Order: sequence, then C-alpha cells, then structure tokens
Amino acid sequence: MTVLGVDGWRGAWVGALLEGRSVRLLALPDVAAVLAVPDVDLVAIDMPIGLSEDGVRACDVQARDRLRHTGAASSVFPAPVRAVLAAGDYAAARELSRAATSGDRAPSAQTYQLVAAIRQLDDALGDPPTDRVVEVHPELAFRCGLGAVSDRKGTARGTVQRLRALRDVMDVEEALADAPPGVPVIDALDACAAAWSAQRLAEGRAECVGDGTTDSRGRPLRICW
Repeated sequence: MTVLGVDGWRGAWVGALLEGRSVRLLALPDVAAVLAVPDVDLVAIDMPIGLSEDGVRACDVQARDRLRHTGAASSVFPAPVRAVLAAGDYAAARELSRAATSGDRAPSAQTYQLVAAIRQLDDALGDPPTDRVVEVHPELAFRCGLGAVSDRKGTARGTVQRLRALRDVMDVEEALADAPPGVPVIDALDACAAAWSAQRLAEGRAECVGDGTTDSRGRPLRICW
C-alpha cells in the first residue's frame, strides 16, 4: 500500500510518498501534479476540503479544542466559507464572507493567503466526491497521534521532537537527505506527518473530528489524523 501526504509550499506542494517505512519527498508544482502521482491508494492533504456555506466548521472548532492543551490551537486556521473562493482580492473576500455569514465572519489575512490553494484543490477534485483525498492537519498527527511533540515547529527543540516522532514510523532521515533542492524542513516534516495520517486512514485506524456533515459539493467537513 502506498499513500501520499501533502503540505502546501510557496504556491506549490511538498509530497511525502510512503510505503511501509520507506518515504520519498517530492516537489509538486500544482494540485494536478499531486493527484497525478501514480499508484497512490490515498492522498492526505493539509488544506481545507469540505467548506461551510454560512459559518464555522465544527471540525475546526474541535481540532482547536483537541490542540488547546498542547498550546497549538492557533495552528488551526478557520476555513473560509465557500463564497470566498470567488473573491479576486482580500477586500472582496471579506465582503463575500460577511454576506454569507450575516456579517458574523470575515477571513483573516493569513487565512486569505490560503484561498488560492483551496480554490485550486476544490476545482481539481471536481464531482462526484472522492474518498481518495482526505483533509488532515500535521499538528494533530504530531501532538495527538505520534506524541512526544510539545514545542513549536521551526524551533530547534520542535524540529528534533518531530524527527524523533517520525523516526519511529518511517525512515525520515533518508527522505530528508534525498529531498528535492529547496524544500524546507518544516514543510517536509509536515508532509511526512500527513503521510503517516494517510497510512492510518488507509488502514482504517485514523481518528477524525467533525460533525458528520457534508458541504454543497458532497465533501465531508472533517479533519483526520
């Protein structure tokens, strides 16, 4: 069984192709390239898939609650409502969001930076919905699944903790040594955590948060690890 974990990276994507303990890092230019990686049973991607029409996703709230005691709740950005995908700029995104949520919500600038990638993924997935591509979140994998991770990513302590956690389940150092040029260690480790989540999903061992609902395109509003 081969799975792919994917993390966003500067307008492109880092993939971690995992089979057993063997993992290989890939630099993927767009979502089409992600979905075209051959012989992959399941893709786990750190990007919102199911989108609310008019409010906050329960899975975002529950994910933050699961991470609150670890100090990583802020790593879960509230997903924008679907209407925001039609926005051409940040001002339009705020207007569209407020219109869809009766004035209650507008995306932060940080969330808006993800909109282009969310739109690209939403377009590429098409219809009907597929169970082959699942939304994940690396911090849920590291802190609630793999464990022994307590410091922020990008710090020296946090990086070593993530390496040690992944070393127990895959040959992560070998993957990093052969990583495509320019791939940052932060995104590489997040992609590996997504791949670990994909492996658990494929084996039926994953945990998920969400309220069991689907969006207007039939996609589940959930986050798994």
